[in-house]
Amino acid sequence: MQRQKDLTIIGLMSGTSLDGVDLACCRFVEADGVLDWTLLAADTIPYDEGWRKRLSELENTSAYEYALANVELGHYLGRLVREFVVKHNLKVDFVASHGHTIFHQPHLGLTTQIGDGDSIAAECGLPVVFNFRTLDVALGGQGAPLVPIGDRLLFGDSDACLNLGGIANISYGSDSRIAFDICPCNMALNMLAQKVGLAYDKGGEVARSGSVVEALLSRMNELEYYRRPSPKSLGKEWFVSEFRPIVDCGEYRVQDVLRTVAEHISQQIANVVNDNAIRSLLVTGGGAKNSFLIERLRRLTPKCEVTVPSEDIIDYKEAIIFALLGYLRLNGKTNCLKSVTGASHDNVGGNLSGLV
Repeated sequence: MQRQKDLTIIGLMSGTSLDGVDLACCRFVEADGVLDWTLLAADTIPYDEGWRKRLSELENTSAYEYALANVELGHYLGRLVREFVVKHNLKVDFVASHGHTIFHQPHLGLTTQIGDGDSIAAECGLPVVFNFRTLDVALGGQGAPLVPIGDRLLFGDSDACLNLGGIANISYGSDSRIAFDICPCNMALNMLAQKVGLAYDKGGEVARSGSVVEALLSRMNELEYYRRPSPKSLGKEWFVSEFRPIVDCGEYRVQDVLRTVAEHISQQIANVVNDNAIRSLLVTGGGAKNSFLIERLRRLTPKCEVTVPSEDIIDYKEAIIFALLGYLRLNGKTNCLKSVTGASHDNVGGNLSGLV
């Protein structure tokens, strides 16, 4: 494939918190080794209850239902892309899709992101880059997180970048980027908020009204995952088997459990920030809008400047970076770092579909 230095790419992101599908259309222009980028348009399309239920339960269904969901989600994503292009009157070269993670067990050489790329391409009429994680896992890596190379190339003014999505993850370092999943975040907070009839705890106000349950906090902080060195990553399977039984016990008021989980998240992030002498931290993802969580994080990291950027960056940073990962893939450049994932070498991940 001939390398192209001027491309307009739509990045698609579906995260573990199941909020919806993020679409970010970016133009990338490279000249004299310098990469410039512009966000042209962005939207979030919430999942309806049918898709939320289907995706949240898919790991416990049959192979047939899994395969069907893979294809049907691909067609759905492709239709969203087509509608997005028309709505914003865009001229687009490629789509770069993360898909939706169902299984992530890199110690078994397994990671799956559904949302079939061929089906996306068929629906939207654009070539698609997808399956970004599988090559890295095949090379012995974690296949996650993938965002750190984008943190370095697009948001390198900060010492570290923290994403508060379904899972909280961080990346830092300029020469050899280090990154890993820290702990559950919105995956846990949203599950608890739903017990009191809320889709999520807006601003962290329910958590703010509660009190820390020290016994629960100790059990969370003692989980074996937190003693592992990086590279390491978390998946829904770990959350279901290790974390959820601690917080889903029904012994305490929901607001107290929410307060305790918020404290746990803040403490685990603060441990990483303080231990690595991080002095500037850019915070994005849905959790960046949880003002109580940000307050606690700032209180526990007094030597670090914690910055919450503009709403476009908060909401769409991951989709923007997946557009970048697609750009790098199409130009044959590294888009997954061995220093982050533990793979045998840096690699250029992503399958291509719909190319003429």
